Amino acid sequence: MEEVKSLKPLNLFEYEQLATKCLSQMALDYYASGAWDEVTLRDNRTAFERFKLRPRVLVDVSQRNLATEVLGQPLQIPLLIAPMAFQCLANPQGEVATATAAASAGVGMVLSTLSTKSIEEVAAVCHDTNLQTPQWFQLYIHKDRGLTRALVERAYTAGYKALCITVDTPILGRRERDKRNEFALPTGMELANFTNLSGLNIPHQEGESGLFTYVAQQLNSAVTWDDLEWFQSLCPLPLVLKGILRGDDAVRAVECGVRAIIVSNHGGRQLDGAIASLDALAEVVDAVDGRAEVLLDMSGNLQSTPHLALHSI
Repeated sequence: MEEVKSLKPLNLFEYEQLATKCLSQMALDYYASGAWDEVTLRDNRTAFERFKLRPRVLVDVSQRNLATEVLGQPLQIPLLIAPMAFQCLANPQGEVATATAAASAGVGMVLSTLSTKSIEEVAAVCHDTNLQTPQWFQLYIHKDRGLTRALVERAYTAGYKALCITVDTPILGRRERDKRNEFALPTGMELANFTNLSGLNIPHQEGESGLFTYVAQQLNSAVTWDDLEWFQSLCPLPLVLKGILRGDDAVRAVECGVRAIIVSNHGGRQLDGAIASLDALAEVVDAVDGRAEVLLDMSGNLQSTPHLALHSI
């Protein structure tokens, strides 16, 4: 029988299936898992299946243009690649490869604090290719304020265009697959933004996820709205909050000077049982009432997790 050739994936679902053959079980489970019983993870996907389109017909669509702007920054299509940690688990070039692909496609990229390529290495992609696609820096707030300040200053110096603070992770969601796998970074892989800093890596811990241990030891669970003024004092970049699911929180964010809001439940990886991000979108847009830009986090629908940029009107 003639051997059947493997087919090139045509859509994200097929890439997702291919990942099951290419990634280690630990890496696959890290990328794919949600918190606890993964109810919210599943609901993120089914929310999109519940929403239906009502297309108009007999409209001239011979000229189509998906280009837009987010925070005044041009995008060829209304997408930014969401912050995803540890991308070298999937590819040796990790976040550098993602930044190269984003720049080539004319979409933005949000770099995770917990990246396996450094702030400067990823920023160099745009400098080297002369492609002016937006790069934002996502900030996890560490207990060490000096360290947090240094991260922000490095991102500003490197040319990132916005500071994106994740606000839904005061405590890491319990991800049972990571606990079962005793998740840790492989030998030779490290948190590239913390090279040579003692204790700032993902440890191997028997019977536990190393990421869970890292967050409990290093991240600041006492951050409040009052701290936003301090973050804004660190650099002139526009402030984006990622992890808003309520209209009243969105209003408070705007009152604090936040320029953009990402409606997100962290891909179902934090509070299991939280509302699906798509189901929270309308309330947030109505509450913001055009005073800030609104983006939707589509993570949890696929393991690849873009932000869909939506302008509040």
